[in-house]
Amino acid sequence: MIMKSITNIKKGLRLAFSPYRLAINGLIGGALILTAFQSTLQAQEVQYTRPSWYFGVAGGANFNFYRGTTQELNSTLSVPTAFHDGFGVGPYLAPLIEFHRPDTRFGAMLQLGYDNRSGVFDQVTTPCNCPADLSTDLSYFTVEPSLRFAPFKSNFYIYAGPRFAFNLNKSFTYKQGVNPAIAGQVAPADVKGDFSNTNDNLISMQIGAGYDIFLSSKRKHTQFVLSPFVSFQPYYGQDPRSIESLNVTTLRAGVALKLGRGHKIAAAEKVFIPAAVVAEPTVEFSVYSPKNIPTELSIREIFPIRNYVFFDIGSTEVPNRYVLLTKDQVADFKEDNLEETKHIDLSGRSKRQMNVYYNVINILGERMSNDRSTNITLVGSSQKGPKDGKAMAESVKVYLVSVFAIDPSRIHTEGRVKPEIPSEQPGGKLELVLLREGDRRVSIESNSPVLLMEFQSGPDTPLRSVEILNVMEAPFESYVAIDVKGANKAYSSWSIEMADESGKVQKFGPYTQEQVSIPGKSILGSRPEGDYKITMIGQTESGKVFKKETNAHIVLWTPSTTKEMMRFSILYEFNRSKAINLYEKYLTDVVIPKIPKDAKVIIHGHTDIIGGEDTNLKLSVARANDVKIILEKGLSKAGRSDIKFEVHGYGEDLNAAPFENKYPEERFYNRTVMIDIIPAL
Repeated sequence: MIMKSITNIKKGLRLAFSPYRLAINGLIGGALILTAFQSTLQAQEVQYTRPSWYFGVAGGANFNFYRGTTQELNSTLSVPTAFHDGFGVGPYLAPLIEFHRPDTRFGAMLQLGYDNRSGVFDQVTTPCNCPADLSTDLSYFTVEPSLRFAPFKSNFYIYAGPRFAFNLNKSFTYKQGVNPAIAGQVAPADVKGDFSNTNDNLISMQIGAGYDIFLSSKRKHTQFVLSPFVSFQPYYGQDPRSIESLNVTTLRAGVALKLGRGHKIAAAEKVFIPAAVVAEPTVEFSVYSPKNIPTELSIREIFPIRNYVFFDIGSTEVPNRYVLLTKDQVADFKEDNLEETKHIDLSGRSKRQMNVYYNVINILGERMSNDRSTNITLVGSSQKGPKDGKAMAESVKVYLVSVFAIDPSRIHTEGRVKPEIPSEQPGGKLELVLLREGDRRVSIESNSPVLLMEFQSGPDTPLRSVEILNVMEAPFESYVAIDVKGANKAYSSWSIEMADESGKVQKFGPYTQEQVSIPGKSILGSRPEGDYKITMIGQTESGKVFKKETNAHIVLWTPSTTKEMMRFSILYEFNRSKAINLYEKYLTDVVIPKIPKDAKVIIHGHTDIIGGEDTNLKLSVARANDVKIILEKGLSKAGRSDIKFEVHGYGEDLNAAPFENKYPEERFYNRTVMIDIIPAL
């Protein structure tokens, strides 16, 4: 009977939504039929611009997520047990107006229509051991003005703006079943009514993205566009009632059908415009392809270890991407021989370094086993609250106790909402999902020097680094360097096409900086060398495209057996470009003494993918220069001026990034500056 009650409510929601779904399907189908009909018409010589003004209709589905508490449904009904979580799907249908000029970035949108926020709450049990269900059919008339932004002047766009909602329906249905243990009971009649204390007017916000698919060619005066879209409307400002704590977050997905009329392009305008009207921007295009540089065979890499274990959203178990041993494997585990305990899913550039990090709990267990005077505190941070955070910390503790046989009294656990240094900052609104993934973690705190980074102390100090030996790697000096001087002023962006002897073309970019470096292996693959025609394609703010060509012979870097370099890494907090004090001392006391006479020091800065591309590029350069200043200052105090420096900033460039960006630990390690110390020949 309980399941039947729930099924009836969900079935009712699906039936209520089906007419709108049919209407949307009809709109899409009609647009496609119209397009097919138009394609059979005779082609006209006259062409039109893309429209600036569009009119149409948008339809879709609201996926509504209810959270909080509601118990007093209205003045005549307070249910015995409060409802908390709920979910539902409701229709959205709205006429729209849109303005944006062709080949521009900014525009505006306005949608006004019906916005349904229906939902079914999770079933609860009343004090009489009776199941109770609650559903609602909240709906609004919504006014949604938005700013439209096309970052690449393409069909892809993002939009954001306020949402003004005016309540149309506030009804609910409350069902209470009977105690299944008592026979012969008759369930009370369903109670239907309206929520009291309903907020009639709401002001909230949304952010979304869409893609314009043109269904008509430029030969048509009236042009049709089909635009799939998705938007996110957080719970801020969406409290449906003025009492209790009920709120709703909505994810909307749908499609818009738009039409507009372009301006006629005269034939004379297309034929007689002289090419010299638009002057080609002045830039200098050059490609440097180095010969094989045999100064590096291997890297002795000092790899820092973040004192964090990251957890998946909704789980308090250690994620399976971390290497977890059995009791029988502990005796064979050694932190200086991690190749035998690497994770099976790791590949590519993350295989080496991230294998160290995914063994972080095992490294901690081995160090605590070797020195029984060490103690730690595990602090779990979770947006769900301290209880959930402590459950995460307990998962790490249980593993250390059961697998490494660590005395439980040596491990203290705590829970909190946010870590000491959170990624999500107050007032932040962008990319919150990625930032919150980084804040859901267990921090390993200790005052035991044997566990901690050299010359550092305090509970928040990172763990002592791990040294990785015999890592074959192409140095940054061997990368193909592409220089487009003047590109910042001349182009909004530029890209590279490389064609080999057989005509096979590879594309790189787009870029906004004037210099980029591409690994030879990314171009050649397994080929030892090759001849390439390299084309630089620059696009101006107005959409004009200019090309420059040159030729280059590219040689794949191969190692010799005569030299060994060292690599140190400095880790930064989110959006910071100033090295924290503990790293300043590390650079001065640990790194500088290991720089040999007449060496070259190559410093390259990186960021994760959170934030804008231009901002991340500037941030990576600032980080690299920060490290250079600290090293130069320390060398000067030691009376040394024999070192040559080279500084690069790569931003979030995926070709140069040390790691992937799928998991929070990879993004944390991409916030780095790497210091390559290359001895003199």
